[in-house]
Amino acid sequence: MANKAKILCFAGSLRADSVNKKLVKIAMQGAKDAGADVTYIDLKDYQLPIYDEDIETTVGIPENAVKLKELFLANNGLLMATPEYNSSVSAVWKNTIDWVSRSANGEPMLHCYAGKVAAIMSASPGQLGGLRCLTHVRSILENIQVMVIPDQFALPMAYSAFSVDESKLVDEKKNETVIKIGEKLANVTAKLLV
Repeated sequence: MANKAKILCFAGSLRADSVNKKLVKIAMQGAKDAGADVTYIDLKDYQLPIYDEDIETTVGIPENAVKLKELFLANNGLLMATPEYNSSVSAVWKNTIDWVSRSANGEPMLHCYAGKVAAIMSASPGQLGGLRCLTHVRSILENIQVMVIPDQFALPMAYSAFSVDESKLVDEKKNETVIKIGEKLANVTAKLLV
């Protein structure tokens, strides 16, 4: 691979035993296997206040938002899984996206997103696997200048979908689909690097 993709991987969930964290780690392995440099972060390590312009104006961008912005800027691909809350995205996922979008030190708006490539997934205990939130995730990302690959994955009945060691999905076909999403993100991102 002439150009090496650098991919930031995370789940839009804070829960320690999150099925979305488990899912993104499977796809992350696919990106690694395709030659990408991958960085996994847990948003629990970057806790933020709910976005409030008064905070931004009076105190500035929180330290954890600055750290996240640096991580987003250091990577050219985004691999993410988010739970579906009330038929849409999780609050922590959206809050992260909002804080990272804020301009600092004269940089252009959406500087952390422009030109990035993303792959999106969701896992849910329900029958639809979080499918409804993926429409919102795709729309949000595309509107902030992120190219989202067409492949996406929604994992239904997620609490019983993982192997005992939680390193893969019990259903081999689904497991391969998730790995291939990581691979495709790595390959597409690398091809788009100038």
